[in-house]
Amino acid sequence: MKLRADLVQLYRDVHSWVGIVAGLFLFVAFYAGAVTMFEEPLQSWASAPVALPPPVSLEQTPLLLEKALAAYPEARDDYTIAVTPEDAQRGRLTWDGSGGQVHHGPTQSMAAGLDAQGNLVVVPKTPSEAAHFVDVLHQQVGLPLPHTQAMVLMGAVALLYAVALVSGVIAYLPALMKTLFAVRFGQSVRKRWLDVHNLLGLFSLPFHLVMAISSVVFAFHGQIFAVEHMLFPGSSTGQHGGQHGGMHGGGHGGGGHAGGHGGASGVGAPSVTGAASASSTPVSSPAPVPVSVPVLPPTEILAIMARQAPGFVPEVLNYMQLGHGKDVVRVFGHDVRYPTRGPTGGFVVLNSHTGAVQSGEYMPGHQPAKFAIVTTFFALHFGSFGGTPVRWGYVVLGLAGAFLFYTGNQLWIVSRRRRERESGLVVETRGTKLLAALTSGCTTGCLAGISAVFCAVPLLPYGGTYGAVSAVYYSVFCVFVVAAFCLPGQRGIRLLLAAAGGVTACVPLMLCLHRAHLLRTPEGLGVVLMAGLLSVFLFASAAKHTREI
Repeated sequence: MKLRADLVQLYRDVHSWVGIVAGLFLFVAFYAGAVTMFEEPLQSWASAPVALPPPVSLEQTPLLLEKALAAYPEARDDYTIAVTPEDAQRGRLTWDGSGGQVHHGPTQSMAAGLDAQGNLVVVPKTPSEAAHFVDVLHQQVGLPLPHTQAMVLMGAVALLYAVALVSGVIAYLPALMKTLFAVRFGQSVRKRWLDVHNLLGLFSLPFHLVMAISSVVFAFHGQIFAVEHMLFPGSSTGQHGGQHGGMHGGGHGGGGHAGGHGGASGVGAPSVTGAASASSTPVSSPAPVPVSVPVLPPTEILAIMARQAPGFVPEVLNYMQLGHGKDVVRVFGHDVRYPTRGPTGGFVVLNSHTGAVQSGEYMPGHQPAKFAIVTTFFALHFGSFGGTPVRWGYVVLGLAGAFLFYTGNQLWIVSRRRRERESGLVVETRGTKLLAALTSGCTTGCLAGISAVFCAVPLLPYGGTYGAVSAVYYSVFCVFVVAAFCLPGQRGIRLLLAAAGGVTACVPLMLCLHRAHLLRTPEGLGVVLMAGLLSVFLFASAAKHTREI
């Protein structure tokens, strides 16, 4: 069916204006999201090493635990045992050291070990919040607001994003089928921006649809599940809907591992009591175990998991004392065969005295059908399926998405300037100047700001508290935006691109000079490659801006 010309024009106008309103927010979200795919290795690199003796073996962990709990009885309520050698290097046993205070992002924790003589060694452990800040920047589309308010505005941006996608498909798809691969680099600037924008938009359309819909759910999940619980009181989802595990993070919980796997994000893991009570998996409710019965040691927990879920790879054990003999252990890990609810894995809740399964709703490959469907949806947002190739694909799609929004703004600016010249205007209108300055300032400011955060890590205490890295980012961002208004025209754009390229080129240098162990990992090499290629692209773009568009 062929649409009338006036309807096509209406959809084009909607696509243009909605895209202009949301484009700069989405640029920040997509670029920060691409960087967030490396959040875990960047978090490890930025955080100061823990001054502990070599970690004890898992077989010796009960001895460590006995001595630590005797000296720090408050840790008994919630402590974490690292299973993997990489995590154990940062503390085999950790617990929350914040004294119950609420922090924005990863909290201070205590890490314990045993020296050669078997004496207890306990040190504070304050992780860097640089990588976590970039994750929050991604979630809040760059808005420096309290999280609740920022998420509401993010939801509005996501709705506009969805409208722009639908209207763009309706308005441009018929014409695109004729000139899909005809990128006219040698013709006018407007046609070049149009062809690149269309090519990127069409081939990544499924990815963008998933991002738009899932972002709306992330922003309004509390309201959605509140309505569901009101309409369907018996719904198990509603019982812990506001706490969907891994919806935007999947932090392990427990003081020692906050932000370690998947980051500590706006929506954490569900409460253990909620997850267990809402379980739709047929699980018997064992009688309370007498409090005198000790919890199972890590080796027995791992043996139980190996028998019940051979493909599941445990990474962290989070013991929680709920009282009345119903204490639990959350076993966090991953299974490469299945998608996961959080960015890096899922978990199962066991009775810490008997090893009986209390809840398997968030365990990869062992979920009820309705939970598996929701998990698949979240996995499509996080790229938490298919292993490393898919994660790299999401990095490329994230960078391409950011460039898509940049080209959309540039296309609008070029078209607006052409219409103004055709109407006889010699000087650009205020609206065109404003959007041109905002586009160049916000995009280069975002690129330079995130690069500056990681360049500043070696200079900041603890690798950067949330307030410190936030100040670094927004200071650089504001400088670039102000410079875009003070240096209009192509000369200003060239300077901004070159400056952003220079700051970004310093990131690989900092990675090499500051704890170069990251470069021995594929993820670390990926960060270096991404930063290096991006800096080259920015320098090349600066060199090509030699005439007014």
